[in-house]
Parts: sequence; structure tokens; C-alpha cells
Amino acid sequence: MDHWPLHDLVLRTPRLDLRPDDDAGLAELADVALDGVHPPDRMPFGVEWTDAPRDRLGRNTLQHFWQVRSTLSPRRWTVNFIVRVDGRVVGMQSLGADDFPVLREVVSGSWLGLRHQGRGIGTEMRAAVLLFAFDHLGAVAARSSAFGDNLASHGVSRKLGYRPDGTFQQVRRGEPAEQTRLLVTPGTLRRPEWELGVSGVTRCLPLLTAREPTE
Repeated sequence: MDHWPLHDLVLRTPRLDLRPDDDAGLAELADVALDGVHPPDRMPFGVEWTDAPRDRLGRNTLQHFWQVRSTLSPRRWTVNFIVRVDGRVVGMQSLGADDFPVLREVVSGSWLGLRHQGRGIGTEMRAAVLLFAFDHLGAVAARSSAFGDNLASHGVSRKLGYRPDGTFQQVRRGEPAEQTRLLVTPGTLRRPEWELGVSGVTRCLPLLTAREPTE
């Protein structure tokens, strides 16, 4: 794996270990998805990937992450961090950007297995990627969005200092639904009391920021 810059990247919080996806982790992640991510009568995602038939959901999950990983470049990238608690996969936290060397903005998304929700893990893992983006990549803004009825996501955003930044309409399961755009900056972020542990970032900088690491 000497040729893959993200191989050694790790983000650590008091409870969590976040590493970019690899095939072994994706196999566990697919099993978490099959165990359930949200109640069947709700759809929290703009892309309705959890509506896939059960016999295709696992395969679709693997293929999606493989495709995203294969197209990483400084112009457009998404790093999908597999989130673990005590060595067990519990969900996924993404961090992405378009034209980051110029715009220096990132966008995040995430999901947790149903049985791991309600324990503050969602807040902790999003805080981890925000701290990574602001303190290690030099981002100046982070964006997210959520449907109005996704109360858990809005709760995480409020805790971390996001502010509303407009709305847009999207078709969800054949019906119109409103999403709220959300924005946080280094100045408005409500930083956690803990410090983020980061290792393996140096080799990632040319790929994610188009800048060479300095001594």
C-alpha cells in the first residue's frame, strides 16, 4: 500500500477510530447497513441508497465506495472514513470537496447503524472530520444539509455551531421535500473539550490540497 497516500491516515477521538475505507472495513460496513440504518418509514438521505433490495444493498455499498475511492484527485475528492468503536465498525463519516485548492470548502455526510444511534457518536465523528479539515487541511468553511424531519442530523449541527444557509427542494420517494443547507466555519465551530489525534496526514496533503508538505 506504499502507493496509496491515505493508507496510514487515522483520526482518533476519545471513543472513535476513523480510517479511510479499505476492503476489509467495507465488508463490515456493508453488514452494518444490512442490519438497518433508519426506520423503513423514514428516508433521511438525499440519495435513497437504503431502499435497494436487501440482496443488492451489500454489493451496492461496496461498489459505491470503490468508485469514489478510484476517482480521488485534488480537483474533486471524498474520503469515506469508516468509524469504529472498540474495533467494531459502527458507521461511516465522509468528508469531500470540489476544487479545494481554490475554494477551501468541504462538505460532510454520515450514517450510523441503528443500534449505535443515540449515544453521541454522530456528533463525535462529525467533529473529528471538521477538526481535521480546519486544523490540518486549512479549510475555511464546511457545509452540510438535512431534511427538515431529520432531527438527529439537525441536533448534531446545532451542537457543533452550524448556521442555516438557505433551503432547497428535492424529490424524496416521489414527493417534494425541503432540505436546509448548513454552514460552519473555524470561527463558529463549537469545539469539543477533547483534542483530535491525527496520524498519517503528511502523505495525504498533495492528493487532498495539491500542496506539498513542509518540514
